[in-house]
Amino acid sequence: MSQRQVINASVSPKGSLETLSQREVQQLSEAGSGSTYTLFRQCALAILNTGAHVDNAKTILEAYKDFEIRIHQQDRGVRLELLNAPADAFVDGEMIASTREMLFSALRDIVYTENELDSQRIDLSNSQGISDYVFHLLRNARTLRPGVEPKIVVCWGGHSINTEEYKYTKKVGHELGLRSLDICTGCGPGVMKGPMKGATIAHAKQRIHGGRYLGLTEPGIIAAEAPNPIVNELVILPDIEKRLEAFVRVGHGIIIFPGGAGTAEEFLYLLGILMHPDNKGLPFPVILTGPKHAAPYLEQLDAFVGATLGDAAKQHYEIIIDDPAEVARQMTAGLKAVKQFRRERNDAFHFNWLLKIDEGFQRPFDPTHENMANLKLSRSLPAHELAANLRRAFSGIVAGNVKDKGIRLIEEHGPYQIRGDAAVMQPLDQLLKAFVAQHRMKLPGGAAYVPCYRVVA
Repeated sequence: MSQRQVINASVSPKGSLETLSQREVQQLSEAGSGSTYTLFRQCALAILNTGAHVDNAKTILEAYKDFEIRIHQQDRGVRLELLNAPADAFVDGEMIASTREMLFSALRDIVYTENELDSQRIDLSNSQGISDYVFHLLRNARTLRPGVEPKIVVCWGGHSINTEEYKYTKKVGHELGLRSLDICTGCGPGVMKGPMKGATIAHAKQRIHGGRYLGLTEPGIIAAEAPNPIVNELVILPDIEKRLEAFVRVGHGIIIFPGGAGTAEEFLYLLGILMHPDNKGLPFPVILTGPKHAAPYLEQLDAFVGATLGDAAKQHYEIIIDDPAEVARQMTAGLKAVKQFRRERNDAFHFNWLLKIDEGFQRPFDPTHENMANLKLSRSLPAHELAANLRRAFSGIVAGNVKDKGIRLIEEHGPYQIRGDAAVMQPLDQLLKAFVAQHRMKLPGGAAYVPCYRVVA
């Protein structure tokens, strides 16, 4: 990524950060140094790079080494001074509105996260405490809206997809929007953008005002996958595990499109949760879908699940090929079941408290070479535990592919070693080879993909 045109600018928020107390403004100003500032600078740079076709955090950071962001206190709130910022984020010297919104959302989430960690009400030593923490982060971002009936559809899939697959995601999003459903994604390009784009047009046709396009991300991902400009609610969770929990707590149903390692990670996380005995009978509609040419990919993913987790895992989702309207109809029917179930049990519509998530799914996984090599990948494990470890393996691959820290670890120590029983390693190796062959590991163009892993049976 070559050096691009830059600009110096000063921006103030339009929204919630206008009414901060003096103490809150002081806390934000104090974030201008140390690790919190470094984290905010990285996320801000990614947001300002919205629209850039780059999925490598290290490349973006190195292209704008001179970028600085300074936080100033003023009577009515805060002002951000940007030095050597990407010029593409501005039109005639004015920052694009969606970019400004997301920039201050990042400031809100990162500073609040740091402050909450020092709060006595936060207890991350147990599973319930972690769920409470995710709840507080989402509530502070004004994501939770009590009383609104279930209609948030989470869409997962790859950032590196071909044109036909991207158009298909727009068609599905359009059908969902025509049925007054809202969209939640990982907020980046590809599958994370297509459904939102389709739903935007459908909401306009139905004269729906206030359609929600919720983007959930975390610092390591946002730096490599800048938010798409359709997102009108951006939330940055502290790590990948809390981001995944936010998806399944806030979303009422999930649609999975073709993708790569990140999509497999999300899918295995979801299956591991739904297969937990405590979640038996809990309605959670899950649909795998794609255009006709993507059928082999979906079938291969389905076969991988059967080979590693067993046929019981396959009962938690359905596959619909090349039929956007049917996907929307089935999801709408599934959401009605979710509404009925939660009403009968007096559970909230806005946060799925009844869903049991084991602590093993909540603890952050650090994809070091040692941790990746020590993952236990065996059919002798209970299926939901094997799903958790497979999820960690894919999380490491994602880190090695696009995250700054992971890329540097691979450069220093070479590829990760993923070890396990042949019964698990063989289908895993086949799936990963298919991802590489289908160019699902990185954005098209540029240098050929070099695997950041070795599968060892």
